[in-house]
Amino acid sequence: MTAVIARAPRRVAGIRRLVAGNLAARLGALVSLAAATVMVARAGGPDLVGAFTLLRVLPGLAGVVAAAGLPGAAPYFLGARADDPQLRPTLVALTWLGAAAAAVCWLLLTPVLHPVFFRSWSGPLVAAAAVAVFTQLFVAVGKALLQGGQDLAGANVAIVGEEAVFLPLYGGLLLLGTDVWMMLWGLVAADVAVAIGIAERLRRNGFFAGWGRASYRLGRQICGYGWRGQLGSVLTLVNLRLDVAVLGALAGPATLGVYAVASKYAELLRLPGQAVNYILYPVFAAKHERDAGTRTRALLVPAAGFTVLAAIPLALAAAALLPLIYGADFGGAVVPAWILLGGLLGEGVSGVITAYLYGIGRPELTSLAIGLGVAVTIVGDLLLIPRLGAVGAAVASSVAYLLTVVTLLACFSRIRRRSP
Repeated sequence: MTAVIARAPRRVAGIRRLVAGNLAARLGALVSLAAATVMVARAGGPDLVGAFTLLRVLPGLAGVVAAAGLPGAAPYFLGARADDPQLRPTLVALTWLGAAAAAVCWLLLTPVLHPVFFRSWSGPLVAAAAVAVFTQLFVAVGKALLQGGQDLAGANVAIVGEEAVFLPLYGGLLLLGTDVWMMLWGLVAADVAVAIGIAERLRRNGFFAGWGRASYRLGRQICGYGWRGQLGSVLTLVNLRLDVAVLGALAGPATLGVYAVASKYAELLRLPGQAVNYILYPVFAAKHERDAGTRTRALLVPAAGFTVLAAIPLALAAAALLPLIYGADFGGAVVPAWILLGGLLGEGVSGVITAYLYGIGRPELTSLAIGLGVAVTIVGDLLLIPRLGAVGAAVASSVAYLLTVVTLLACFSRIRRRSP
């Protein structure tokens, strides 16, 4: 018993180190993204920042949907069926198929995407974005493979590299021009470079050794789990970026560029909750439901308090930092940033409860909560963006975020009451 008690602090310290490492990686990625946004803003102003945002959001969303939530399903199967020689080739085959399907769907939908989201672009440029659709999925799945293989250090490097590698590549391409074409090829080149780095890391870890043949039956199981277990992740991505897509369609790239800066700044408040969720999910999965619930309840107040404390300096600094860093044209991002920070005050609580629900095998409740938020985002965007622009998008998103947290708390409370 004494040995067990002695090991407990070491386990807690280990979790803290993992959370700190993942948090540092996410912060590094966000800093790199901010630097990239500044570079784009200085090169082409709000219009080019809006284009940059669309190229980062829509291709990634298309890949996740076409691959049936593969980035979310891969870590589960790598943990549950690590010794199956058919698993790894099946995951790789699904990645290629999903990337190809997403790119083909993008090309087929180009006549629709062009007038809705990319009015100021040429048709060939919209079609060429299918290349980014193809490459982005390899990075997303590659990070999941590293996580599922317990190479958290490698996963953290990939998280940072996904954003940081773009900076030097785009800097070199700026010598050839400052239009959207150069930015598109910079994003594609960064995806390829990071995907190659991930593949090399996987090779060193033995991922490509001892393969069997890809299995159609196993592929169906993976896709089925991806849709069931990772629906919440897909909805989270939709809820995070739906306002961007709608704002781009209704208000144009300049307003979108201002809102993108506000959104990225406010999302600094997401980092602690994301890191906690990333680490606690497997911890809760290994515990009895009652023990996981007790630990979750104990973490709710500290998680909420830390998020509120982190929001205060961010709100105070927004008015000075955003125009200083991005330029005077982005002064309109301050008010949307304040509104979004208010909506994100529950992110710490959301991260803990989401880890609990996934850990006890109830991910559908997370999907329910996020789905309600998506519905609010859609209605709010359509009602508020035509009249208020970026401020309206921020209000709609903030209400959706808070509703999601309230729903998660209600789900947690209901499960706790029904547990023996």
